[in-house]
Amino acid sequence: MGLRALDNVSLELAQGEILGLIGPNGSGKTTLINVISGLLAPTAGRARVDGTVVTGKPAHVSARAGIARTFQSVRLFKALTARENVEVAALAAGVRRVEAKRRADELLGEFGLARWHNVLAGALPYGLERSLEMARAIATGATFLLLDEPAAGLDESEGDALLALLAGIPATRGCGILVIDHDMRLIMRLCRRLHVLAHGQTISEGTADEVRRDPRVIEAYLGSAGAAA
Repeated sequence: MGLRALDNVSLELAQGEILGLIGPNGSGKTTLINVISGLLAPTAGRARVDGTVVTGKPAHVSARAGIARTFQSVRLFKALTARENVEVAALAAGVRRVEAKRRADELLGEFGLARWHNVLAGALPYGLERSLEMARAIATGATFLLLDEPAAGLDESEGDALLALLAGIPATRGCGILVIDHDMRLIMRLCRRLHVLAHGQTISEGTADEVRRDPRVIEAYLGSAGAAA
């Protein structure tokens, strides 16, 4: 007998939109991102980017289609500087070296990393590692960003800074963002629309207010205190 991690889950993400993907641990959120980004091949179903099917193809195919992602645990090139991390991502996307350097400098400034540009990624404070990973993802020229718990390990002030940063990306970069996080304070302020999973199935979707009041979400995930937050 096999485990069905996802069962008949369907969602859409438009450019310029921030969609929150929430649910209990083990509900299938990261699995869904892994399928979309090409790290896992599903046994059924398809992921499309502007009509192009990317399901079941290598991760680099999804990347070329415009999908970039971050991970629950930060995965930087720790022996490279902050600037080199961003440059490498841009070069991997096929841009020329001069453009990669320009893009790196621009993104390091945008993400508050300019003065850290020559510091090894492995020596950065944790919150800046998170920022660098997002800057690196954007450096690929992605159309859609899949962010897996970007606020994990951040304190409240760092979370507020992250909120401000993410909220501006769709307007400045034209990206659509799918964000997983357990920080409901951040998710409810950041996302106009939410998609909720439990046991690999969709149990609710709608605006933040609609989802917060959904009895199925309160029972499976938020609890009465979360619904009132």
